[in-house]
Amino acid sequence: MPHRPHPPTGDSASSARAGGRALALVGIVLVAVNLRTAVAALSPIFSQISVDVPVDSVGVGLLGTLPPLCFAVFGLLAPALKRHLRLETLLIAALCAILIGHLARGLSPDYAVLALASVLTFAGMGVANVVLPPIVKKYFPSSIGALTSVYVTIMALFSLIPPLVAVPVADSIGWRVSVSMWAVLALVAIVPWLGLWMRDRRSTAAAAPAASDSPLDAELLPEVSSAVAGTVWRSGLAWSMGLLFGATSLNVYAAFAWLPEILIDLAGVSPAQAGVLLSLYAGMGIPFSLLVPVLASRMRSVGPLIALGLVFYVLGYGGLLLAPAALPWLWVALAGAGPLLFPLVLVLVGLRSRTPEGTVALSGFTQGIGYALGALGPLLVGVLHELSGGWTAPLVFLLLTLAVVVVAGRVVARPRMLEDDWHSSHS
Repeated sequence: MPHRPHPPTGDSASSARAGGRALALVGIVLVAVNLRTAVAALSPIFSQISVDVPVDSVGVGLLGTLPPLCFAVFGLLAPALKRHLRLETLLIAALCAILIGHLARGLSPDYAVLALASVLTFAGMGVANVVLPPIVKKYFPSSIGALTSVYVTIMALFSLIPPLVAVPVADSIGWRVSVSMWAVLALVAIVPWLGLWMRDRRSTAAAAPAASDSPLDAELLPEVSSAVAGTVWRSGLAWSMGLLFGATSLNVYAAFAWLPEILIDLAGVSPAQAGVLLSLYAGMGIPFSLLVPVLASRMRSVGPLIALGLVFYVLGYGGLLLAPAALPWLWVALAGAGPLLFPLVLVLVGLRSRTPEGTVALSGFTQGIGYALGALGPLLVGVLHELSGGWTAPLVFLLLTLAVVVVAGRVVARPRMLEDDWHSSHS
């Protein structure tokens, strides 16, 4: 009789779970490393890129809208893409898209290829954006705040590194290497998820009953039924989460696209100084990414955190409007602290849902709606600047978007669950 493998003992099963979580932690960190590298990798070196790939101002504006637009579209599509894919498989596919996109951007012979390669890169990032919250909830259900803090902080850190290194690398070995070198990070990030995928295949083949009982089994991304999806679209909490995320994204991507120009024109700084200040803007998210998820997971109401972000925004934009040349670094730092609402909404995806299905539905809806609104930021600020010939109208517009934070924040601040809306809509 052929030998049949025995199910793992209690000690070996416990060791396997610990090893799986350690590998998942490494994988989560490495995925987070890759989620923003492409956003600011092009803008500092457009002058060098345009020598080989002609890019006019309209082209630059369109490229600036691609990150939030792709995050929106593929954030909404992610739940449909996963019907026959496990969480780990979906992450591997997303990382492969990021890897290929980076390489294709660096090899682009013309603007069309550059744009399409950027779409592929940001598509992978958009899918990974939505998959990360349920991945965290699956492997670390009792540490959602801490793990969200970790990966959002890593995302913030790697959003400020590309603008700092893009120009030196492009000057020394060319813009194509400067753009495509980030593919190495995507390749490294694939490794732990391949390990988890292979571990699951082996455990399933060896002992299917034992494997099915393991909390670390690589499961399918929970199915979001059409009924649930329709209910999410009618949920006041989901819309408030999406609008809060959207107002934050709109301001962030408008700043990434136009803050250097605003500072050069209003504060009289040099282009090099403007680049450093843009990195300061991005870097302000790091301490808040560490603190906000942990604080939010311990607070009954997150209203004070929302109010704090609102105050930072008002002070930063007010300074740029009234005294831009006086303390530009302070105004940039304050405006850069306003997006503390970004990690807040991400951790609330897990904290405002009870079930895996609810987490996936809320994650996809929040990020899809939010990034769709975020894509309007660079375009609307550019149009207002073109029509007015200055930066007062764009800055006033950004201030007015904060009204959305006030209205949506009142709903999000209250401790309630998405599933409560499901039950009330079916009662």
